[in-house]
Amino acid sequence: MQVHYDWRLARILNDDGVVIDEILWNSSKSISSVAKRLFELKKGRLSNEAKILFDRFDNVKIHPQGHLDDPNWPEYSNEERELFEKALINMAKLGVAESSGNIDRRMDMLVSSANEIRSAWTTSESRCIEWIGLFLTELNLEIKRKNIIETVAFCDTIQEVATSLETVSPLHTPAHNEWSTMKKHCESVIGLSNRMSDHEDSIRLLALEYIPSLSALLGPLGASKLVVLAGSRERLARMPSGSLQVLGADAAMAAHRNGAPPPKHGSVLFSMPQVSKSPRWVRGKVARYIAGKASIAVRIDHFDGKPWGESEIEEIFKEVKTIIDKFPNPPKRK
Repeated sequence: MQVHYDWRLARILNDDGVVIDEILWNSSKSISSVAKRLFELKKGRLSNEAKILFDRFDNVKIHPQGHLDDPNWPEYSNEERELFEKALINMAKLGVAESSGNIDRRMDMLVSSANEIRSAWTTSESRCIEWIGLFLTELNLEIKRKNIIETVAFCDTIQEVATSLETVSPLHTPAHNEWSTMKKHCESVIGLSNRMSDHEDSIRLLALEYIPSLSALLGPLGASKLVVLAGSRERLARMPSGSLQVLGADAAMAAHRNGAPPPKHGSVLFSMPQVSKSPRWVRGKVARYIAGKASIAVRIDHFDGKPWGESEIEEIFKEVKTIIDKFPNPPKRK
């Protein structure tokens, strides 16, 4: 026997296709109630009528497609078809609303857009610095780098920029249109910087709520990047610590498959000063230890454990220092 069903009714059919029992959905039907019912069926859940029939009989199977290959399934009435079509539009809205509650996807959007903004900012900022350097040839671009773009954006002439940055006046000055374009380009870099800051603030707030223990260990930005690289908090929580350790090391892993040594850490762990500032011969040990702790932290967050506080983090970093002190010198080569 099989249970056949749709949003309107459910039936039990025997092996000969004869209807043994049937239950109709007799509740008041509205666009929203039909939409909710369709939304649940789309997720693969049974209607209440199908559940009742499934529990009522022994040795019953659920039709995998509901009723689609049943030639005797009742046709829609005009009223039901109109209700169904309107409910489909409402169901699409429900899907959008549910996806907005998916914090993993929201975090992915924030982190990905922040990465795109940072990439655009890096390119544009370098372009502005080089452009200004063509005119202010005596200016130390590295020492004054942080001030150059804002100075250009808020000055009216290249001579004002030279005075503000305490350098000699340029031998050549840009034409009016070129200066206007240069100034607007610097203004756009400042705008990108502000947008990037807003994005990172949003990421911090979301991460501190969603992955508090992992954020305490890696910082909210690093923790959120790790979740995005893994695909979701759940996937990260179920991932072995060895896999977590090398997240973000795609190029190194590809090289390893071609015979290069395996990577000791991914980009997220390397961004931590405890790893990046450690002696090269001990970085792998430090990264492995922190990855193990990060794996525990994300499991605490995902399975609703008590979030870590400052004492737990201090203990971890104290152990990191112990590991570094234990290996003050590089190992002797054999």
